[in-house]
Amino acid sequence: MKSISASFVTVTLLATAALLPRPALAGPYTDDLSKCLVSQTTEQDKATLMTWIFSAISLNPNISKLANITPAQRHQINADMARLFETLMTERCRAESMQAYKYEGSTAIESGFTVLGQVAGRELFNSPDVTKGMSELDSLIDKKKMQSVFGGEKK
Repeated sequence: MKSISASFVTVTLLATAALLPRPALAGPYTDDLSKCLVSQTTEQDKATLMTWIFSAISLNPNISKLANITPAQRHQINADMARLFETLMTERCRAESMQAYKYEGSTAIESGFTVLGQVAGRELFNSPDVTKGMSELDSLIDKKKMQSVFGGEKK
């Protein structure tokens, strides 16, 4: 049986961080794993995932000046995410993980965590504070310029 390497785990989690839509080619085992991951995570688990994604993204030089995460904090965030990943894969969704990996390969794990990341991300953006903060964008957009592109007609 193939073993899952540390680099596979890292790539899987980084793919989750990207929160990119996945193709609709998921097989039944990937679907089962995705459902399990979403149903077996608590609000705190989703916060752990979002914190980890934020921590990882904050390493980008274009963003790093906006975040103040110490090495000790980053280590704890990574440790918390590692425990969550392990718990989901080996306890809460063990059977689904085994089946998905056996029949659909490592992309099933990546796809499952991408779905979980998308659900957690939606919940993050549904926070009233986040919604309020993002709404400022609307007041800063030149509506006349936008109308010049989109007009008043909807197709």
